[in-house]
Parts: sequence; structure tokens; C-alpha cells
Amino acid sequence: MKRVIKILIGLFIILSIPMVTKAETLKYTVKPGDTLWAISVKYNTTVEQIKKYNPQLTTTPYIKVGQVLTIPTMDSIRALENEVVRLVNVQRSRNGLGPLVANAELSRVARIKSQDMINKRYFSHYSPTYGSPFQMMQAFGIRFYSAGENIAMGQRTPSEVMNSWMNSAGHKANILNVNFKEIGVGAARDSSGSLYWTQMFITR
Repeated sequence: MKRVIKILIGLFIILSIPMVTKAETLKYTVKPGDTLWAISVKYNTTVEQIKKYNPQLTTTPYIKVGQVLTIPTMDSIRALENEVVRLVNVQRSRNGLGPLVANAELSRVARIKSQDMINKRYFSHYSPTYGSPFQMMQAFGIRFYSAGENIAMGQRTPSEVMNSWMNSAGHKANILNVNFKEIGVGAARDSSGSLYWTQMFITR
């Protein structure tokens, strides 16, 4: 079935006062067969975040059975992401539209996109690592008929980023697209505390 490519809109806003929110952590003992990627999937985080909390991994990327790692659980980040999903559905309800279903795997991909923008120092729908949003979704096994993406950076809270998107015609069109059925929201914080935001929308 032919894929329909939806509008992609990026919004670049930098605010000078970051909101600091710390991720919760837990200790994990490496088991036979573990990889950093598998551990990151298990705890719904990213390899980059695990490395950030384990400085020893900056000198060697290899892990050993019995090694104890500090794993960021991303609870605080997920709370921000969930609030964005809630606010999206508030806006859709106000406009007579049904709610979007939160897709955990799509949120994971969106979070990786936000982190990738930080790591590679770019702000664009096109990633030097994964290509277009559609290529990225496909690479992570996300199936869709149509899809879209909103990005933003610097907004300190879910309300701020939603206000930015709703005051931009292209972003608003994605949020209120009657054809989209599922949403993933991913946020990541850079070393200065600024947040990068990604929304991904799909119809299957």
C-alpha cells in the first residue's frame, strides 16, 4: 500500500532558563548475553543515557558479566512526555477530534531522535544518523501508512512546548490531523539542561 508522507515541521526556540529535572536511577548487574542496546530497550532509555551515567563506558564500550551499571529510569522525562500526550488530546477534544493512542515504542524512537539531535548537534527533521523521520521509524520496526513529526527545543515545560506548537500552523496541523491515530513523544536534556522535544504521529 502506498505510503502517504505528511508534513514535517520544525520549531527552533531557545529559552535561557532551563528547568532542571533529574532522572531516577537503579543498579543493574550485567547478565550473560546482555548488550548495552538490549539493556536500554529493557529500561526504555538509550545507550547514550546509560553511558552518561557510567563514565567507565567512555573508555571502553564493552560490558562484562557481573558488572554493575547505573541505569537512568527516565521517570522524570517520561512524566514530561506523558503530559505532552495529555495536552495533545486536550487540544484534539476541544476541536471535536478523538484522542491519539500513546505508543510506547514510538515514544522510544522519538526520544532517541531528541537525543540524536543533542549528540550530533543539529536541529532538523533529517538525522545524519537515521535519515528522515520515516526512514528512522522504519529502521526501528514502526509500521505506518502515514506519519508526521514535530520537533522543538528550549521550551522548559510541556505547556510551553505545546503552546509553541499550537501557535504554529504546521505543527498545529499535525496535532489536529484527523487521520493520525497514534502518538509518540520523546524528550531529552542536553548538558546545559535545555530540553529537546520530538512528537511522532502515525496511522497504521
